Amino acid sequence: MGFIPVNEPLLNGNEKKYLCECIDSGWISSEGPFVKEFEKKMSAVVDRKYGIAVSNGTAALEVAVQALGIGEGDEVIMPTFTIISCAMAVTKTGATPVLVDSDRFTWNMNVDEIEAKITSRTKAIMVVHLYGLPVDMDKVLELAEKYHLKVIEDAAEMHGQTYKGRMCGSFGDISTFSFYPNKHITTGEGGMIVTDDEELAEKCRMYRNLCFQKDVRYVHNEIGDNYRFTNLQAAVGLAQLERLDEFVAKKREIGAYYTSHLRELEGLILPVEETDSAKNIYWVYAIVLGENIKLSNREMTKRLGERGIGTRTFFWCMHEQPVYQKMGLFQGEHYKNAEYLARKGFYIPSGLALTREQMDVVVEELTAIVKGQ
Repeated sequence: MGFIPVNEPLLNGNEKKYLCECIDSGWISSEGPFVKEFEKKMSAVVDRKYGIAVSNGTAALEVAVQALGIGEGDEVIMPTFTIISCAMAVTKTGATPVLVDSDRFTWNMNVDEIEAKITSRTKAIMVVHLYGLPVDMDKVLELAEKYHLKVIEDAAEMHGQTYKGRMCGSFGDISTFSFYPNKHITTGEGGMIVTDDEELAEKCRMYRNLCFQKDVRYVHNEIGDNYRFTNLQAAVGLAQLERLDEFVAKKREIGAYYTSHLRELEGLILPVEETDSAKNIYWVYAIVLGENIKLSNREMTKRLGERGIGTRTFFWCMHEQPVYQKMGLFQGEHYKNAEYLARKGFYIPSGLALTREQMDVVVEELTAIVKGQ
């Protein structure tokens, strides 16, 4: 068997058909009709009134932060254990990320630490749902209401997930998605902002499109970016969205298979299958090495790679990012759980195109490494 990639998407639905429609019609830019259709359908799926498609998930976060008016002197509370896009969206405006540790059980942000970090400068809480389970939104929304804070919900990894029956992407003032190839729905690159606030939606549309004015196009009162989304991307996204329920079911099948075959392997901390608020949708199948396993995640992924298995290590903590240390941020800060996850966590092949035979090989090789370490 050849190399098993960490992720391979399924593109065997209506993707080619819709792409051919784009090419035949000549509509390939951001002006094409598939863009508005994708925005409409994606926002409806997550019970939002407005959808604004952008070039990627990072752009979605940046536009969302900008649209909320967050800037110099403001603070945004967020997890230290996440992708740098989240912190970058804050620091690019001149605002400051204020960090909290991870919950060791779900790997999401520890919401019990948020209130102690709130100051007079706090403008928002950025929630980041990680790896397949949602953050405890009840506590976050309660705090946001109590202290009059905005809530930014990064639902990049949560396509099709719910929290207590309510769709992820429907919480707070504004939510964002990514459509990178390893997501349940992909457009290659791409992202989306969703909100119920018409004024916020209009600001997002403006900031993604260089802040062109409707009446005088080339006169600009504010600075925006070219974060437009193409008709070609939207065509792929629509085809993917048609199969969201199927894709979520497939991911859960992959998760169940791995868990059933790895749960007896001593030293591996496997993903939580279910909490009182949600059943895991396994954006990826993530594993944390227990303390009795001396290998780091980088050593583990290296060994699996040598055996033809693609992997990725977990995110690196924001407070340990060299770029932020150079900026003088997070001096002397430590977050025990997040640091452990960053050094011991990794994920194995779990893309939608993964076969049972490939999973068998992954289990066999991972078992051999753990038992032989």
